[in-house]
Amino acid sequence: MTERITKTDKSAKLFSNFRNNLIVIFLKGISFLPFRIIYALSDLIYFLNKYILKYRYRVTTENLKAAFPQKTEEEITQLRNKFYHRLFDFLTESVKLYSMSAKEMAKRMDYSGLQELEDITAKREGAIVLAFHYNNWEWCSYTQAVFKHPILMVYNPPRNNSPMENFLKNSRGKWGGVVTPTTKAARSIFDYKQKGEPAVLWLAADQTGHATSPFWMNFLNREASFFTGPEKIAAKTKYPVFFQYVKCVGRGRYKVDISMLAEHPEEMKANEILIAYVEKMEAIIREEPEHYLWSHRRWKHTRPGGVELIR
Repeated sequence: MTERITKTDKSAKLFSNFRNNLIVIFLKGISFLPFRIIYALSDLIYFLNKYILKYRYRVTTENLKAAFPQKTEEEITQLRNKFYHRLFDFLTESVKLYSMSAKEMAKRMDYSGLQELEDITAKREGAIVLAFHYNNWEWCSYTQAVFKHPILMVYNPPRNNSPMENFLKNSRGKWGGVVTPTTKAARSIFDYKQKGEPAVLWLAADQTGHATSPFWMNFLNREASFFTGPEKIAAKTKYPVFFQYVKCVGRGRYKVDISMLAEHPEEMKANEILIAYVEKMEAIIREEPEHYLWSHRRWKHTRPGGVELIR
């Protein structure tokens, strides 16, 4: 019986790998299509999703209603449609990243504040950049092509899907960035510090925190947990913390704004950096909400008893 189960598991794994490899081959082929076809594909997926697929409609609608209780049903529907249009642009652009050249990226990505980050990274031998899931964060991997020091690009590996993981790593790391899984982020930046080599830890800090996290704060009208790791790393390394905001200035064109969030984190009170990060992030989302990742199950945890709400 055990032998039969083992053979079944192996067969299922082989089929899964075969399927995942086919999907990756398909995505690689899509990436070489010109942008006009890429966006036509995005529009087609949007149409199919609106009338047939309805991908995570319930989650998205619940999130939008909670964040904007003053909006009418019609306004929520309009906002949801805008979000899905942007979402499918982002997904097809992310696939396109695999085949894009540095010359093509340079036409589509503009930066503000990058020189300050460069200078302070050299002076302080490191820095931390806190980003969030807003607009096209995948294309920000191009930053390494125009930045002198190593960038540790933190990511969550897909579960049981090595073909997709390799596809994403190749796309994100094609400019020389150090693609780093979340489990190795702290160790990696500490290794650079120990060697005296300036580096930047770059991560999206709005991921769903653990249910047991000690940091809970009102975020878009609902209690949300956050990982405290970025603030702890900043305090221990004494690396200044920057905030990244990606603004869409046209279809397939972005401006990346990088600004100082905490110059001397070791001198700040506990939670002060995270509070500033959450408040700044929320202000941007409320101004142009369609660009945030509303389909994410961000508020799936409930604050445990005994844990105070920060704000």
